[in-house]
Amino acid sequence: MLHLLLLATLADGRWLEWGGPDRDFHVAGETVAAWPAGGPKKLWSRALGDGYSAILADGPTLYTVFRRENQNVATALDAATGRTIWERAFDATPLPDMFLSYGSGPNATPLLVNGRLFVVTFTGTLAALDPKSGAVLWTQELWKTHHGTFRDVGYSSSPLAYRDWLILPVGGAGKGVFAFRQSDGGVAWKRTDFENAMSSPLLVRVDGEEQVVLFMVDHVIGINPLNGDLVWSHPHKTDYAVNSSTPVWSPETGTLVISSAYGTGARALKLTHSGPRTVVTELWANARFKVHHGNMLRIGEYVYGSSGDFGPAPMTAVHIATGTIAWQDRHFPKSTMLYADGKAIVLDEDGRLALATLAPTGMTVHGEASVLTKTAWTVPTLAGGRLYVRDRATVAAFEMR
Repeated sequence: MLHLLLLATLADGRWLEWGGPDRDFHVAGETVAAWPAGGPKKLWSRALGDGYSAILADGPTLYTVFRRENQNVATALDAATGRTIWERAFDATPLPDMFLSYGSGPNATPLLVNGRLFVVTFTGTLAALDPKSGAVLWTQELWKTHHGTFRDVGYSSSPLAYRDWLILPVGGAGKGVFAFRQSDGGVAWKRTDFENAMSSPLLVRVDGEEQVVLFMVDHVIGINPLNGDLVWSHPHKTDYAVNSSTPVWSPETGTLVISSAYGTGARALKLTHSGPRTVVTELWANARFKVHHGNMLRIGEYVYGSSGDFGPAPMTAVHIATGTIAWQDRHFPKSTMLYADGKAIVLDEDGRLALATLAPTGMTVHGEASVLTKTAWTVPTLAGGRLYVRDRATVAAFEMR
């Protein structure tokens, strides 16, 4: 029944959090038609401020966050036309010693749940908004009040809903991870001593037990979402303390794949129960599969991702069980992607949109078109037959059916 409800929700045009309902960038219940020459039909485009926040879709309304001067602006847009419905601005003046060569955010993607829109700004303001009006319901300061890990590229983790809470990494002794009450922003619990990186939390089930996986600065960890207690941890250290990509979970095998750039690459962890304990077994590590800040797709027994940091970033296929690289293809530069109707929708950093098949034997590109002109590091959103993409200046909608 839950699966049928999920299909109905997505078919109605709802995409309400980072990576979708399972945070795996798979889109159920959507049909992706073959593209005509020149790419899919554009429905509209409009100017939008700088930033990397992905687009949420809730039927006729879209939500995202962008930068305007020294503010991060949460906005609701009409999905049919792109026109502004409301805006709500928050101060996000960059702090001293921040690294702004790639922009000043915002980086985190909002979350829409239980009649509230939750956003996190570049400088760590967590806010609950009324999605109808943009009115501020409450705020918390992850850096100013809770003194979380300062990230010179800005706060980047997208909130995870669990029961009536929001789970977010904050960072530091006794405050590595927080659960905030959705209703009023109060702290339900805070636990662990790990420093925060830039990845977003992921809910998994290990032999039926719910755990939240978080990719922190030097470790990947699993916590009990009921109280924040540490269940397990495994080291994963990079040259510049940059762990940005969202982990990939394979529920059939109980395997977690994590990947970073800057000298470390990827590893796969097998999670199993031994009595009350979770046992972590490293299956492999491979420095050649290094997903920088984009996302990965799990399709069957393989994980696919754009592997690279400052140089080329070829699309790469990795066998989950062994870590063997099946192939690499340099057709695209650094890219993000979704999976729907048996196809990958790829957006590369140069603004090229493509429809492709990813298989253990290689990548087949079925169609492509240049649709954006600025750096495009934001993963697309597909909901209700429409694809929404953005770069650092523009948001646009395309017909997919």
